[in-house]
Amino acid sequence: MRDRAPAPRPPGTAVRATRDVDRSDPELRRWVHEAIRLVKADANRSADTHLLSFPLPARWGIDLYLKDESTHPTGSLKHRLARSLFLHGLCNGWIRPDRPVIEASSGSTAVSEAYFAHLIGVPFIAVVPRSTSAEKTRLIEFHGGRCHLVDDPGAVYRESARLAEETGGHYMDQFTHAERATDWRGNNNIAESIFAQLALERHPVPAWIVATAGTGGTSATIARYVRWMRYDTGVCVADPENSCFFDGWVSGDPDATSAGASRIEGIGRPRMEPSFLPGAVDRMMKVPDAASVAAVRVLAEVTGRRAGGSTGTGLWAALRIVAGLRAAGRQGSVVTLLCDPGDRYLDRYHSDEWTLRQGLDIEPYRAVMRAFLDGGPWEEGGVG
Repeated sequence: MRDRAPAPRPPGTAVRATRDVDRSDPELRRWVHEAIRLVKADANRSADTHLLSFPLPARWGIDLYLKDESTHPTGSLKHRLARSLFLHGLCNGWIRPDRPVIEASSGSTAVSEAYFAHLIGVPFIAVVPRSTSAEKTRLIEFHGGRCHLVDDPGAVYRESARLAEETGGHYMDQFTHAERATDWRGNNNIAESIFAQLALERHPVPAWIVATAGTGGTSATIARYVRWMRYDTGVCVADPENSCFFDGWVSGDPDATSAGASRIEGIGRPRMEPSFLPGAVDRMMKVPDAASVAAVRVLAEVTGRRAGGSTGTGLWAALRIVAGLRAAGRQGSVVTLLCDPGDRYLDRYHSDEWTLRQGLDIEPYRAVMRAFLDGGPWEEGGVG
């Protein structure tokens, strides 16, 4: 059968011209490829972080572990997040040569992002509250970043967006993109790493994993991975004072807010951040700041390791969960995070003068933990 001839066009019609705009830039593509290679090479050079055993009485049949994220090249859990955010930004075409990357951060994320910005050769500006520890701002500058200080912690978002508009740079916005930048199904994320390291332990599937939330990205990654792998593991988020996450989670209010700024750097927020996923969280605890600081001190006394305040917040919650398992006659394992090293906070959480100025009485909380670790019951009624 012969092909039919095309139907004739009605009189007066014309073929519309194709619109075609080609913005491909081989030089830019080569730069992006090299930047991605550098970021991925950094991960390839890095060994996994340790899963440390926290000493508990053997007769309990309960194991407590701390995932030690302080051993990353930039010294904190946020190294993973910063790497993911840079790959996310590069692959989306948001990060360009010679244009600054700008971030709203209370410290550790900015330290890690300054490192990656220097690695690929772009400027970095951290918008941080003026109350941020001097050691963290020093580390940001050590890695090649510049600190832009604001008096109002709630203004960091607005000021970061303004600077990005003014400079033509990219506002990284960790609080929006943290939960989506990380491959939560695997690819050596923190959750996959924890379960791989527990594989030969006597309780390889933990009863609970405890996280603390700043962006909410870590708790989202862990919770999603647990569901994806169909593990019977609960995810608990420990929240400090002056943070709205606990209240927003309990009430189901996505617009919950909190006045003031968290004293526990890196965690707690005045608003419900987009990367915090309440529906993925099984349990939350509101931890008094005095308990967080006391837990940091107990960690140093028991293990010889100093850590930051966010580690203390998670450790207090993890020990309460251990106490609950023990009281119920259950055995199992619990995992929490050692988020960053204590040498960044020697003038804060490890300073008696600082706790006195803050009006924090840590001794009752320390006594609860020490008595419990000596084999006694968890007696919290006399604190708080």
